[in-house]
Amino acid sequence: MIDSGTTAWMLVCTALVLLMTPGLAFFYGGMTRAKSVLNMMMMSFVSIIVVTVAWVLYGYSLAFDASGSDTLNFVVGGLDNLGLSGVFNAVYEGLIVQGGQVTAEAAAADNFPMMVFSAFQLTFAIITVALISGAIADRAKFGAWVVFSLVWATVVYFPVAHWVWGGGWLGQLGIEDFAGGTVVHINAGAAALALALVLGKRHGWGKEPMRPHNLTLVLLGTGLLWFGWFGFNAGSELAPDQTAGLAFMNTQIATAVAAGAWLVVEKLRDGHATTLGVASGAVAGLVAITPACGFVDPWAAIVIGLLAGVACAYAVGLKYRLGFDDSLDVVGVHLVGGVIGAVSLGFLAAYPFLPQQNEGLLYGGPISQLGLQILGPIAVGGYSFAVSWVAAKVIDKTMGFRIDADKELAGVDITTHAETGYDLGTVHASGVSASSALATTPKKVDA
Repeated sequence: MIDSGTTAWMLVCTALVLLMTPGLAFFYGGMTRAKSVLNMMMMSFVSIIVVTVAWVLYGYSLAFDASGSDTLNFVVGGLDNLGLSGVFNAVYEGLIVQGGQVTAEAAAADNFPMMVFSAFQLTFAIITVALISGAIADRAKFGAWVVFSLVWATVVYFPVAHWVWGGGWLGQLGIEDFAGGTVVHINAGAAALALALVLGKRHGWGKEPMRPHNLTLVLLGTGLLWFGWFGFNAGSELAPDQTAGLAFMNTQIATAVAAGAWLVVEKLRDGHATTLGVASGAVAGLVAITPACGFVDPWAAIVIGLLAGVACAYAVGLKYRLGFDDSLDVVGVHLVGGVIGAVSLGFLAAYPFLPQQNEGLLYGGPISQLGLQILGPIAVGGYSFAVSWVAAKVIDKTMGFRIDADKELAGVDITTHAETGYDLGTVHASGVSASSALATTPKKVDA
């Protein structure tokens, strides 16, 4: 009972979400200094490699296998699907939800192969890991990042995905997270904060200008992220239906409004509306609408986009006041934006899907749903931060997480990868000539 239309829809959405990680590589790569652009992009691409292998071997099973005991299933999935065993012949069955009740009849028109569902969820795991890397630009050992990616995906992402989407405790309580505001963005934002604290500030941070070296790459990445996000959000309905259309439209609305709101804040605060501002605002809107896109009316998407654009525009400046070097504003955009989107459902949710979910306060829903929408970010954010901090500390003490000062100043591209992003004659990077960079480059390249 496989529906070819739904299967095709989900395959396209899976490809769109996978495209977001190369888009993120362009977005992050343009925001770094020229001497770190390749390393920054490589951190996204290697996330595809590491998470894919882990997902196939055990990640999918830990996130979505509900065959274990009730106690175990409360916190993590079982082991029946190791190596994707048993997935090939399985079918993801869509459910008809009417009057807040799930009917016994499966919606046959929504049935598609479980292998496609696994591939779709894999792309979410990949980009969540890649998002974290933006907080440690210019200064992380590539090999240490690879190890952290594997550890974090295993002990943080896979269990958290199970908590919310795989039948775990937050899902059983009735948390509403349509496409990953809590699972993806709050999760990654909290981990990014932990890594920024463990690795410390870049040399010259707060004293030297560390401007984006290529805003055209940033805008290209933004466009790819915006495009792919339609698969991210609308695809999370897991069926081409009215709710998918709602999620698609809300994604566009919130993103446009947030981008515009960020530009207004910049103009009023700084006197200029910038390309970095429109890119950052768009991403903030995409982040905030992610948990809410299938649950709220279009007018509410305007509210969420407006809140995200304004709040995140100010939140990215907190790192200077609080003294932590979140290089590419992962905390200010993804953590803050994710919290805005998640908590907003306690007020604005109009279309709850499952019996244990409720409408928001503005629609007569109970305050308990608002409490749950607050509990989710606290639980996931706290768990992700704590485990990430411990994992990063262990890696730093055993193999070292941060590159040496002289290699950081020369540029992580040339010292780690023996490459440069641009061949511009004597100009190697921002303020560093090729001759001086090579003079400080060791013969042996870091891992």
